[in-house]
Formats: sequence, structure tokens, C-alpha cells
Amino acid sequence: MSFGSRMIQARKDKGMSQEQLAKSLKATTTTMGRYERDEVKPSIEMASKIATTLEVSLDYLTGNADNYLKDKSMLERINSIAALKDKDKEHILFTIDAMIRDAKARQAYGS
Repeated sequence: MSFGSRMIQARKDKGMSQEQLAKSLKATTTTMGRYERDEVKPSIEMASKIATTLEVSLDYLTGNADNYLKDKSMLERINSIAALKDKDKEHILFTIDAMIRDAKARQAYGS
């Protein structure tokens, strides 16, 4: 996906119109449209502002990451886990994996 198509997807996921995004960035809808159609590339400063406003990473918008987290609290937790010692990370991830398996099993069996 291109920068523009990722920008459109993130904007729609955020529930924003092109006009609302332009207004929050102090830009014109014409400029936003040109970014979304990949007619021009935004400056790094503008791309960073777009990412911040849409609550996605710049890596996501530029195609260097396939996914993005919409939930900031989840991202904060992931960053906290990443900062821990390897042994602590292993324990936490083992627990999370077990809880995910349990949740999926409950969903599958309707409990």
C-alpha cells in the first residue's frame, strides 16, 4: 500500500473526514487530497503531524510497518514490556500467550 492509501485507511479508521484532518493540521483539503492520491509527498514534518493526528506510526504510513495499533494504552504496554529484561519479557509473553489461547477457546466454544 502507498502512503496515500495508508493515510486514507488510517483517517477512515479514526472516523475523520478529509476536511477535519486538513483543519486539524492547518492545511487545505486540496493538499490532503494530493497526499492521499499520491500526487505529492508531504514533508517529513507534515508526515509526522499526519501520523500523530491519525494515531499511527510514521513507519506505518511510509510502508515500513504492516500494522498499527489504534489503542494507545496497548502500545504503551507493549513498549513497557519491550523495556524489561529478557527473562521478565519471556514470563510476561508466556502468560499473555496462554491467556490468548484460553480466550480463543472460549470464543470457539461459545463460553
